[in-house]
Amino acid sequence: MIDVNQLRRGTTFTQDENLYKVTEYSHSKPGRGKATIRVTVKDLRSGSNFQMTFTSGDRVENIRLDKTVYQYLYDDGRFYVFMDTDTYEQKLVAHHVLEEDSVFLIDNMKLELLTFEGEVLDYILPKTMELDVVEAENAVAGDTATGATKEIVTQTGLKVKTPLFVNAGDRIKVNTETREYVTRV
Repeated sequence: MIDVNQLRRGTTFTQDENLYKVTEYSHSKPGRGKATIRVTVKDLRSGSNFQMTFTSGDRVENIRLDKTVYQYLYDDGRFYVFMDTDTYEQKLVAHHVLEEDSVFLIDNMKLELLTFEGEVLDYILPKTMELDVVEAENAVAGDTATGATKEIVTQTGLKVKTPLFVNAGDRIKVNTETREYVTRV
């Protein structure tokens, strides 16, 4: 059990048989009385986001998620299929687990999956990824005083704003947290 004052972004806990991950944390202390802790959480099983409010002194049960490296194989339409490279065991991951980050999945890439009692609940993406540019509009640098950008499409379908010199066939590095262009590789 942990005190709700220890809840921070990324902390996982269980309450009423549900598993939650904290995505935002806010602590407010009125002039009198106990402090109020508001957290925005993601239900790790259903994928829904909502807010929870606690008072200082409340406790929740902390859980530890097991981290294992898996290799992404394919999308079967309902699940993403991953394989443990040591045991060759395959794991099915529901689409709602990866949500909008599925645009970073590349065949045979390694990804850390977080499991609780054998159930895949979350994942850890690398900070940056290298992706191939498949579509880039032709842009002509004109009278621009600042850096002009254009939108490109990567091999996974991710759309990114890049400088004008990036063309189809180039390889770029993208920050997975902000989904922004970092550099051309």
